[in-house]
Amino acid sequence: MTGVCGARAAFAAPARAARVFRARRFMLGLIAATAVLAGCASGTTEAAPDTTGTTTSAAPDATGTTPQGTLLVADFGGDTVTFVDPGRDGSGEGGAPIASVEVGTAPYGLVVGEDGRAWVATAEGVAVVDTQRRTRIGTVPYETETGPVTTGEYRGGGMGIALAPDGRHVYVGVNVPGGNGTVEVIDTATREVTGVADVGRRPFDVDVSPDGREVYATNHDSFDVTAVDADTLRTRRMEVAPYGTEGGLGSWLKPHYAVVRPEDGRLLLPFEGERLAVLDPRTGEVTVERMTANTHQHGAALAPDGTLLVVGTGPIGADDEEPSLTVRTPDGKERTVPLDGPHEDVAVSADGRTAYVTGGFTRDGYWNGITVVDLDDEEDDEKNKPVRLEAGNRPLGIAIL
Repeated sequence: MTGVCGARAAFAAPARAARVFRARRFMLGLIAATAVLAGCASGTTEAAPDTTGTTTSAAPDATGTTPQGTLLVADFGGDTVTFVDPGRDGSGEGGAPIASVEVGTAPYGLVVGEDGRAWVATAEGVAVVDTQRRTRIGTVPYETETGPVTTGEYRGGGMGIALAPDGRHVYVGVNVPGGNGTVEVIDTATREVTGVADVGRRPFDVDVSPDGREVYATNHDSFDVTAVDADTLRTRRMEVAPYGTEGGLGSWLKPHYAVVRPEDGRLLLPFEGERLAVLDPRTGEVTVERMTANTHQHGAALAPDGTLLVVGTGPIGADDEEPSLTVRTPDGKERTVPLDGPHEDVAVSADGRTAYVTGGFTRDGYWNGITVVDLDDEEDDEKNKPVRLEAGNRPLGIAIL
């Protein structure tokens, strides 16, 4: 991983960026008006879903909808999202991919609303997918200039993405290669960008406070989290660097993913299987708790009972341990489940009994599949080892429908 501190994230979006944003919106309005006068269809019309980006390998169930519990992964190595049958009782046994939908180049994160629409952060824009009909409804282009559309770990475009608690807005972290990123605000009703806030470098993850008042961008390359006021888009930079920032661009010891603890709104950011940074966004204060996996860590998720799940991608030093999934109870007790090769992100079932870990990984060493972990098993239980389920193309982001 590479990165550098970004002090600009400490301030509200500068006047220049605001002028550029308004100018673009004005030009887009002129273009849309001209298209209507010429008899052209608007690109944001909901009545006619874009079905040209749909590839289906299996029909929905007997009710005509995608079955509950189906997994949805973002295929970072391609241009699709893949729907995956998680197998018998969600165990991975007998599971398989069942459909793919084209969404745009190198999709990274995704989030699914209660209405069944998935919002997928790609290099080109945020794709909107009807998960029941398995079709792409459309794509919301970014207002932020990200350069040419490319692939790979450092590509420009959307990374972390989150949905407001009321479902009215989507927040996407947009990476700008070589500079600070942004968080763009999308109105879910109109599918239009309604605001842009400057954040730090490479916003790996985006989260929202339980009350919906703040949005948090976890900025990998600037060792920080940017808090964005959801109403005013004013920003505050909060450094999160339990190992310090001396390594600069070449440091591995940076924040990647975060989760927001519902009971107190604090952010939990795991580092290296050694330290859990607990950030109070009201004060910016960071406290550190001990972790035990001793492996480079990426994705994180909270189970319904508050258990923290963290994906260990493998060693970055001679004394580091191999890939694993950390299972950390609310009282701080941990166990680790070995994983076969690097993984990236994790989702947990509604009953808290099963974890689904994507094998895509942002760096080399990935595999095209999902590891299914039974969280009821102890780590020494040989009866039900993690199940490897082949699915997707370098899958990163994951959601359970």
